[in-house]
Amino acid sequence: MYHPAMSPQPAPLTPVDLFLLGRTLMKIGEEALPEPVLGADKGSGQFRGGTRAVLVVLSDVYAHDSTSVGAIAARTGLPQSQVSGAVARLKEAGSIETAPDPADGRRQLIRQAAGVSDRVAEVRTAGIEEALATALGGAADDRLREVTDALAVLARHLTPESVSRLRP
Repeated sequence: MYHPAMSPQPAPLTPVDLFLLGRTLMKIGEEALPEPVLGADKGSGQFRGGTRAVLVVLSDVYAHDSTSVGAIAARTGLPQSQVSGAVARLKEAGSIETAPDPADGRRQLIRQAAGVSDRVAEVRTAGIEEALATALGGAADDRLREVTDALAVLARHLTPESVSRLRP
């Protein structure tokens, strides 16, 4: 006979546990992202910058409109060269736009694209179920649903803006 009081309490998460969970979730997210079709977007189709850097940069641009590569690098801790590569990739995909800084013509200001590109629409509609089921070792539907529901709760409470509260 099952009784909640008889079930063992899970051990509290440590910072290392949380870090490793975050890394695991990033890998599952990367796996769930649809691969870009080279040459399908404007420009050369030569994508530069890793997926993580691209998503970190895009998140920062959404939080800080009309920003610069240097400012993004300072806020995110990414090397300026990696930010530049991610900006080029996001621009090719139609996710962001750049314009000369009126105060300094040598610098480009980066902002969200006014419209939604095909790539942005594709990424926004991609599901996580297949990648999550694979990571769970082909989990049963009820287990997959339980984990998906738990992730939805985390996503609702731990938004990208949450990270900005951790940094001075």
